[in-house]
Amino acid sequence: MKHVSDLSRFGLFDAKVPRFTSYPPANWFSDSVDGDCARAWQSSAPRQAEISLYVHIPFCRRLCWFCACRTQGIRNDAPLAPYVDRVLAEARAVRAQFVNGVTPQRLHLGGGTPTILPASLLDTLLSGLNGIWGLDALEEFSVEVDPTDVGPARLDVLKAHGLSRASLGIQDFDPQVQDAIGRSQSRELTQGVVDDLRARGIEALNFDLLYGLPFQTARTLAATLEAALSMRPSRIALFGYAHVPWMSKRQVLIPSDALPDPKTRLALFDQARRTLLGQGYVQIGIDHFALPHDSLAQAGFDKRLKRSFQGYTDDRAPYLIGLGASAISTYPQGFAQNIPVTGQYADRIDAGQPATWRGYVLSAAEMRKADLVEQLMCYHAADLSDAQRADADLMDDIDRVAAGFAGALTWDGQRLVIDRWAHPLVRLIAVQLVTPTDITAGERTYSAAI
Repeated sequence: MKHVSDLSRFGLFDAKVPRFTSYPPANWFSDSVDGDCARAWQSSAPRQAEISLYVHIPFCRRLCWFCACRTQGIRNDAPLAPYVDRVLAEARAVRAQFVNGVTPQRLHLGGGTPTILPASLLDTLLSGLNGIWGLDALEEFSVEVDPTDVGPARLDVLKAHGLSRASLGIQDFDPQVQDAIGRSQSRELTQGVVDDLRARGIEALNFDLLYGLPFQTARTLAATLEAALSMRPSRIALFGYAHVPWMSKRQVLIPSDALPDPKTRLALFDQARRTLLGQGYVQIGIDHFALPHDSLAQAGFDKRLKRSFQGYTDDRAPYLIGLGASAISTYPQGFAQNIPVTGQYADRIDAGQPATWRGYVLSAAEMRKADLVEQLMCYHAADLSDAQRADADLMDDIDRVAAGFAGALTWDGQRLVIDRWAHPLVRLIAVQLVTPTDITAGERTYSAAI
């Protein structure tokens, strides 16, 4: 791969930086945002505010060792029905705060393992949400599907409630790699679930793949890509594995000496990128790929991409309401996150209290910076607005970054463009737009820059 020495000179292979699924990153959140603040944001929403809903189901039958998400393993279904009851109670309380009405746009079930819910309980959850929010006219209803924990009955319920997109976690098909990350899932099983979804008319399929895994090589990654592409998903999210065992304790089970070094990680990503582009996929931002007809690719063409806690999206709703333990809500004024421990979440809901635990209030200056970072993360370029150009501090920050990355980007006072070879530096460039104090405060939870 060309320009490895240049990328190394700019510190790519040594840096730990945020993924920038939000600006600022979630580890900046504090108790400055509480339930009263979230309620104020909800009640001040304009008439028929456009909203999207995210419901977090934190439970899993198995805890994959690579995962750093907020999840918990369960041995039986006993916790599931009480949790659904509390999510619906939270949904009713939050909906009551939107006194000027809402216009729901999208619903996404994530986790954890949403398809851990039995068919009857999925129906209870979705019927309840529809009764509370009025979801009959959604433009998209998507669910994260674990191929090892789904089945026809659950798919039938999801289809009956309007499922239009399914995201399947795969990570890697190589048996040695799967053993090393605690996730056994055959190509044949995955193909069967894909066939079941398509038999129900669900053609919009997303696959999640990982690079940088233990024992992963160019040969094994090529085989995984061949298997995944044979199923022709609409989108592929190609995430870099973040090894953060100090934050996600289960990752201590992963043999760190079998992980590829940073330059090998970059080579694996570049191999996958070239393979996907060669098969007709369009690259979206730093790590997503979509077929040209997919709505995410269309949003990229039309410059309508957004970046959220769910990754890249074409969802333009200004309100994303997160329900369930650890769920994060996005408002025009900032972010609010629910308490992550399911027992504490239950206590708050049972007491009739908001589940909000922490968050972040965005100042006008931070909103301008957030827009700049989002443009860079989506397009590797940014066109500054009049308000951004009038922000002297922001312009100073950009001048400083442009000087620090001279030769890797161009800056003419209005448009900032990262050169093609330097695209892997985008997260490193974005993080330099924040203060050194903020970088130091959050570095332990950040992941490798590639």
